[in-house]
Amino acid sequence: MIRHRPFGSGHPYSVDTEQRSPVDPVAGEPLVLGVRGSASVTAVQLEWERDGVAQPPVDLARAATTSRGQIVDGGHLASAQARLARAAGGWRTELGGLRRGEALRYRFVAPREGTRWFETSVNGWTDGAPGVTSIGRDRVVASSGRELGDGATVRRVRFALPLAPGERVAGFGERYDRLDQRGTSLDSVVFEQYKNQGAERKTYLPMPFAHVVGGDGWGFHLRTSRRVWFDVGDGDAGMLWIEAETGADGALEIEFFDGSPREVLAAFVDRTGRAEELPAWVFRLWASGNEWNTQAEVMRQADAHRDHGIPVGSIVIEAWSDESTFTTWRDAVSTVRDGAEPKRLADFAFPAEGAWPDPKGMVDDLHARDVRVHLWQIPLLKMRPHPTGQLAEDAAAAIRDDVLIREPAPDGRPRPYRNRGWWFPLGLMPDLTDDRAARWWTEKRRYLVDEVGIDGFKTDGGEHAWGRELLYLDGRHGDEKNNTFPVHYAKAYGDLLRRSGKAPVTFSRAGYTGSGAHGAFWAGDENSTWEAFRWSLFAGLNAAASGIVYWGWDLAGFSGDIPDAELYLRSAAAAAFVPIMQYHSEFNHHRTPSRDRTPWNIAERTGDDRVIPVFRAFTELRERLVPYLAEEAARAVATGEPLMRPLFFDAPADDRVWDYPLQWMLGDALLVAPVTTPGAATATAYLPPGSWRDAFTGERLDGGRVVDRPTPIDELPVWVRADAWERLRGLFAR
Repeated sequence: MIRHRPFGSGHPYSVDTEQRSPVDPVAGEPLVLGVRGSASVTAVQLEWERDGVAQPPVDLARAATTSRGQIVDGGHLASAQARLARAAGGWRTELGGLRRGEALRYRFVAPREGTRWFETSVNGWTDGAPGVTSIGRDRVVASSGRELGDGATVRRVRFALPLAPGERVAGFGERYDRLDQRGTSLDSVVFEQYKNQGAERKTYLPMPFAHVVGGDGWGFHLRTSRRVWFDVGDGDAGMLWIEAETGADGALEIEFFDGSPREVLAAFVDRTGRAEELPAWVFRLWASGNEWNTQAEVMRQADAHRDHGIPVGSIVIEAWSDESTFTTWRDAVSTVRDGAEPKRLADFAFPAEGAWPDPKGMVDDLHARDVRVHLWQIPLLKMRPHPTGQLAEDAAAAIRDDVLIREPAPDGRPRPYRNRGWWFPLGLMPDLTDDRAARWWTEKRRYLVDEVGIDGFKTDGGEHAWGRELLYLDGRHGDEKNNTFPVHYAKAYGDLLRRSGKAPVTFSRAGYTGSGAHGAFWAGDENSTWEAFRWSLFAGLNAAASGIVYWGWDLAGFSGDIPDAELYLRSAAAAAFVPIMQYHSEFNHHRTPSRDRTPWNIAERTGDDRVIPVFRAFTELRERLVPYLAEEAARAVATGEPLMRPLFFDAPADDRVWDYPLQWMLGDALLVAPVTTPGAATATAYLPPGSWRDAFTGERLDGGRVVDRPTPIDELPVWVRADAWERLRGLFAR
């Protein structure tokens, strides 16, 4: 067997063995063509034509195999995928001397077998980009535009924006490595980077939008859902170069906004969707762990919160389902029926000895304790191993009712897309960008809301649409639609909750332009390290600058060994002053010692008797902050500004705020400067101009200067605007 896939897997940061690279050949650049062959293949040859003229055959050389980033970026592959990659051999060759506009036709042959013929054309860069349109004050540098195309079809455009000395550039969605991106290069593609997002500089939630702070004050937004690359003064210190994929006509709109960061963001969210105000209970502590996978364990943890006097407002249950349909509680029994027909609670029997003997009773009990319940979701139908029972019916109905994303088969006809991402490989993926398909999918979960009483959904795994050739139900393809999938995913579940008369509380990891209008977000999977702590805070500040109002992270990390007591408590202190405060932990196969991030487990594992009382104090403070947070969130939604915001929003002309990038305002009255390094007895922070009061001591301080403050483990540097002190001082009384 030999296989060639011109587009590869669609992994945006890796070239697979069997693909064409670049996918769109470029004149003056080498073209790599590769195949993957079974162990029996001993030789592979390329047969090819240029503008219909046969060329001498080319022998391919053996090559290392790569698959979905396995070698290139160390992505966390399922073991089955890794075994497949090792079992198949790679072959490649390189072509040069290609000319713009020429047509290429090629195939691969091996002894006793061969591939079909493939066709492509050679592209080249030419001066001018007439398809680029500026909206607002035009800042595109004259004569900087260029197009990449073959003479008939445009693939990309490139142009520059000027950067003045002293201007800073921030935003671009959720970015983990820094606040000011000037001097770097980055792109905008939704991607599941499992841990180390700050080092890898990849993100679940990009946006082709940024603030340019200082100087005149302005911002910009590329009105596209295709991939965009940004060179932010990296190659040329005085230029911000933009390169963007386009449709065949090369059309691309860039909108410019003038004004302060507040004005820029308000204009941006007016175009792309403002946040919807969520109920005040979302500001209470969220708690979860991947090993809370039975009713008994969930209630044990809820009891522990009660017994330790640590208030909790939401519990997220991740490992609740059968892990195949993602609509059925594990161990529940029901009769198989047509997969398009939603079930009701009465259709299930819950064995007393099962994992969830009474889900509704459990939810009712938690509601009686003033705790909301959220269930984990993933937008896939599991297809490995081969589905049986209700899952088989669900898959058959999804295919029959045409609610799935599709991809071209080798013969060119469409077939259901099979997931190429890490989780649940080869799963089927519903087209949640289509209203009919989204309702088909979510109605199967309606009994969970209407009858069990679920309050929200953790809408995880929105990054699995890989490949520009994917075909969506509206006729558009993956290059234009994949980035938008997580936006519609959260919307679909929010709409389900609305249909049941509930607030649209979703908790998503992935997103894109427009995501701010749909629920809450968390920063994704990360280790329990100080570095990851800082990366997560940068992510939150950039997300906020890009229009995300409701945001949090897994405080002190969720993966690997537990954090030490200092990291745990410093993270808890910071989390008490971001929009969503939550802890979570990764599945550890129930090995001992436990890796749960509950305060009682951290206390037991570290032997530090400060953990529970200090964590309790911060959650009690958080409870007192809820009315303030709800009031400030309502104002943020109404005005289009962030709830948690970088200091440049309040002092855009003050260059000193950039020296303290991990400080923020929480609402209009609170200035937060978390402790993000170990062993810190004091913290150095910058107070913007104005009059301030220390939240914990009441000390009056004038702003416009740098201050040092002691940092006992049960406090963090927080200041209150002096004019709000009398109103808020009681929140900090101990």
